[in-house]
Amino acid sequence: MKNLALLSATAIAATSGLVFGTMQAASALNWNWNYSGIGITASGTFTTNDTADDLGFYQILGITGTRNGETITGLQPAGTPIPGNEPFNVDNLISLNAQQLTGDGFGYSTSGGNYSSPFFASFLPIPSYLEVFSAPPLIPGFENFGPEDSELAISFSATIVTVPEASSIVSLLAFGTLGVASALKSKKSSKSSKFTDKSLEKVI
Repeated sequence: MKNLALLSATAIAATSGLVFGTMQAASALNWNWNYSGIGITASGTFTTNDTADDLGFYQILGITGTRNGETITGLQPAGTPIPGNEPFNVDNLISLNAQQLTGDGFGYSTSGGNYSSPFFASFLPIPSYLEVFSAPPLIPGFENFGPEDSELAISFSATIVTVPEASSIVSLLAFGTLGVASALKSKKSSKSSKFTDKSLEKVI
């Protein structure tokens, strides 16, 4: 009986650990993003916190993807500028609003040693998205843009990836319950078998 209780408790604890692990993972949101312009194609994923601020913006915590075939290698830390575009700091904010980026935008580096920073240019006659692209040699200061650098118009879009986490939790609970039930059934069958063996011994 003690072994049975221990087995049940172990199964429930293991299931709870899986469930809580799944719930903890839900504290971050996954996004798909992409943008394009003349000679520019970029796309990938964001990881953000799961709570928007008062203006509906989420903090980007991580980034993956490619830009013109180059792998994105890192997210520019919020509050700093991409090299070659000083002193314009990025804030790494994303929203589901009609205006998805702020005037500071987000920044990232690529495997080619380049840096990009898409942002929303509210100062244009027709407000829209722009991408600042900075390539080696990386001379500090936006006024030092060379022919290898650019600031071009882009079309930008980002959406939250829908993950059926609730159903995953239910599945884990069901799996744990089935495990306990299976263990109970196995224990019961074992007892029945022993009882039958003893009865046969008495008859013989």
